[in-house]
Amino acid sequence: MIDFLEGVKEWLVGFFGLPALLKLLQTNDYSQFMSWNGISALMGPLIPFLLVFEIIRMAFYRRFKVVDYRISFFSLVINSFIGRIISIGMVSICIGLFGRYAIFKTEITWYWLIYGYVIWEFGHFIYHFLAHKVRLFWCLHSTHHAPETMNLSVNFAHFFLEAPYADLIRTTTCILLGVSPALLFLIMFIDGFWGSFIHIGENISKDGRFGFLNKIILTPSHHRVHHAKNALYMDTNFCNLLPIWDHVFKTYQEEDKTVKIEYGITREMKKHSFLDAYFGEIVLLAKDVWRAPGIKNKFLYIFMPPGWSHTKDHKTAKIVRSEYLKNYKPEMANS
Repeated sequence: MIDFLEGVKEWLVGFFGLPALLKLLQTNDYSQFMSWNGISALMGPLIPFLLVFEIIRMAFYRRFKVVDYRISFFSLVINSFIGRIISIGMVSICIGLFGRYAIFKTEITWYWLIYGYVIWEFGHFIYHFLAHKVRLFWCLHSTHHAPETMNLSVNFAHFFLEAPYADLIRTTTCILLGVSPALLFLIMFIDGFWGSFIHIGENISKDGRFGFLNKIILTPSHHRVHHAKNALYMDTNFCNLLPIWDHVFKTYQEEDKTVKIEYGITREMKKHSFLDAYFGEIVLLAKDVWRAPGIKNKFLYIFMPPGWSHTKDHKTAKIVRSEYLKNYKPEMANS
């Protein structure tokens, strides 16, 4: 029993990002908080504590529902033991394999940080775009879109193989284009914090636009749009902090306050089912491949976008959104 309680204690300390902070506090050398290690130790616990604050606030206003956190909780448990280890290994492998082929080497300076972040966002865009446009990769990514509410716990709702797949693309892109490992880890830390923070729901920030920042960076409002299943919002806002590549590839979409966001995925799911959220898309893909006539159609089901059909009755996000936009008048909706 004591060993179990100790294990729970260690898990909680790790979940709240406290080990690095406690280690620094034990030194009694508070000047270390002015260093990069100190800053990262201070920022580490922010997202977990914001999540707890969010839950407490929802409970106070009697809006807290355990089922809204079920998918995220079970995903966190699985990924804590499997996904994180594989992801770290993938980053290391990519650095070792592709570092020698880098076109040049960068250093940690403000201008290389800007360059590195633009490149990181490019890699992130590629991974994220493919996760929505290739059905096999959507099977890995759909778990993150399955929750039907937006809150900080959604940040933990991921299939365990998604992080290694994402890191394969993002890390390789950065390393080949000259982002040094040291700079890459700095960018990963910044991106990890912001990528978690933009999942805050209406219970913490109702509007989520953050004033003028909404025109410069991607805010929680933008990411709520990304998680929406509304036709207007499908497959938009793939970047994480800088929307540069969404503008370049025409996938940028502002939130229209007249179009209420509906979270989740478009197929009918078993309500609040972790198993359906985690494995449902894989099962459906396997069924489509099994039933598809001919080898060509079987391969197409794997690599074409979700909604593609060998019967030509396609219901891909691109088609659904295009049909919606024919009658959508944003100037009237936002007037």
